Amino acid sequence: MATQFAHTTFQDRPVTTEYAWVGSADADAPVLVFLHEGLGSVSLWRDYPAQLCAATGLRGLVFSRYGYGQSTPRPASEAWQPDFMHRQAYDAVPAFLQTLGLWDSARPLWLFGHSDGGSIALLMASRFPQYIAGVVAVAPHLFVEEVSLASIAAICGSYTGGELSQRLARHHADPDSAFWGWGNAWLRPEFRTWNIEAEVAHIQCPVLAVQGVDDEYGTLAQIDHIAQHLPDTTQTTLVKLPACGHSPHRDQPAGLTQHTAAWLLAQGARPAVSRVFSS
Repeated sequence: MATQFAHTTFQDRPVTTEYAWVGSADADAPVLVFLHEGLGSVSLWRDYPAQLCAATGLRGLVFSRYGYGQSTPRPASEAWQPDFMHRQAYDAVPAFLQTLGLWDSARPLWLFGHSDGGSIALLMASRFPQYIAGVVAVAPHLFVEEVSLASIAAICGSYTGGELSQRLARHHADPDSAFWGWGNAWLRPEFRTWNIEAEVAHIQCPVLAVQGVDDEYGTLAQIDHIAQHLPDTTQTTLVKLPACGHSPHRDQPAGLTQHTAAWLLAQGARPAVSRVFSS
C-alpha cells in the first residue's frame, strides 16, 4: 500500500497520521474505514483490507492511529489512561477523518474495526450516529475479562528483547510507543472496571459482530452482549467462526470476507464489482 500522511492536532499538539487508500478508485463508492487492533498499523493489516474491498467494490481507508505505525509516536512519559479508546473514538479519529474531508453526515462511513479498533468503532457509532452507516466489529471488547488480562500480562512479560519486539519494529517507527501504550493501559488496576455496554446500547446503525470461537483474548460473551443490548435482529448480526482465534482476518480470512461482504451488500453498501459473495 502506498502511504500518505495527514496533519491534525490531538491533545493540543500536532499529530501526523499515516494512511493509505485501497479498493475502488471511484470517489463516489462507499468508504470503509479500517480501525486496527491494539498493536496494529497500516502494514500489519497486510493485504486483508484490499481483499475485502475487492470483494465488495468499496473504497477502503487504512490508517495507523496516534502512537502506531509511522504516525506520531506516543512520548515515553505519556501513560494512556483507561479512557484511551474513548479519546480515539471521540476526538483523534474524527479529527483525522475531517482532515480528509470524510466527516460528512451526507455520506456516512462504514467502519471495520478489529479488537481495540472494534471497540473504537462501536464507540464512534454510539456518539456520532449521523456520520456512521454501519459497523463491522471483529473481536471487539465491551468489558474486561480475566482471559484478556491473563493473555496481555503474558505477552507483556515476554516483550522486552523478545521476538515480538523485533517483529513490531518492522511495522512501527517506535514499537515501544505502540506496545507499552496499549499494554500498560490494559494492565492498570483501574482498567478492570472499563466497560462500554452503556455506550453500545445507544447505537442506531446496523452492526455485524464477528468473533473466533477460540479467541484467546475474550469469550463469546463479548459479542453476545452486543446482541443483548441491540436485540433488533435487523440491526445486529452475530457470526462465530470455528477454528479461529483473536484475528479472523488472519485465521479465517475467506470466511470473514464472505460474511462481511454479504452483510455489507444486504445493508445497502453499493458494490462496484460484479463479484458478490452470498450468505
